[in-house]
Amino acid sequence: MQKFIESTGKTEEAAIAAALEQLGLSREEVSVEVLELAKPGFLGIGGTLAKVKVTYEGPDEPEEAPTPAVEEIAPADEADSVEYATMDAAFAEEEETAATPAAADDEYAAKIVDFLSGLLERMEVNAVPHVSVDAEGNYLVELEGEGLGAVIGRRGETLDALQQLTGYAVNHGQQKRVRVRIDAEGYRSKREESLERMARRMADKVVRYRRNMTLEPMNAYERHVVHTALQDYPGVTTYSIGAEPNRRTVVAYAPGGEE
Repeated sequence: MQKFIESTGKTEEAAIAAALEQLGLSREEVSVEVLELAKPGFLGIGGTLAKVKVTYEGPDEPEEAPTPAVEEIAPADEADSVEYATMDAAFAEEEETAATPAAADDEYAAKIVDFLSGLLERMEVNAVPHVSVDAEGNYLVELEGEGLGAVIGRRGETLDALQQLTGYAVNHGQQKRVRVRIDAEGYRSKREESLERMARRMADKVVRYRRNMTLEPMNAYERHVVHTALQDYPGVTTYSIGAEPNRRTVVAYAPGGEE
């Protein structure tokens, strides 16, 4: 049956390429409809991303990943694990138990709201930051408003930059350093789910065709998500190659992991 996904990018071709990467398909295997043309902004701010609809033939029933049946799979790439553990800005570690964050009303929260409000105003984005703090003392910022696609950017690049700048501004001159996490429209969790689905799909192809597959460049946290998603997947192992910002994860065929 026919299925479709929608994808965005700085250009129409970039949006199509992102959809093909997510689906693991070639250009000849899909049909493309351009929903929105890309419009450049001023100095890269305030522009509109291109949006495309990519239609493809999919199975009637979703394929389920096979039940893990291995005793030992190579661990996640050590360099990525170290890099992820020491990241000061980009993303936060996954929490096994999620407590409801409490609304934050202190000096740090005030600085976060003041800095982001001014930055969003300059970007001409009508959004308001809502700040809470979790049990570990991390400040969680949810942006609510209009035009948040420009705030998120291609694969969250603009959102990451806002998060890093806000962290610098809030911690400047402070003895106590706090971690700031910024999200908009639930992008972070959606991106993780997308990466996990893509990782399992690539792993299935690696086992089926018995050849390694190299994924697109990702930041340390996104590579960590892929490593974790496939650490118990039978017949494959993962490692990373290259240098930042073009470091990539390889999903490798490991026949010793099959039953």
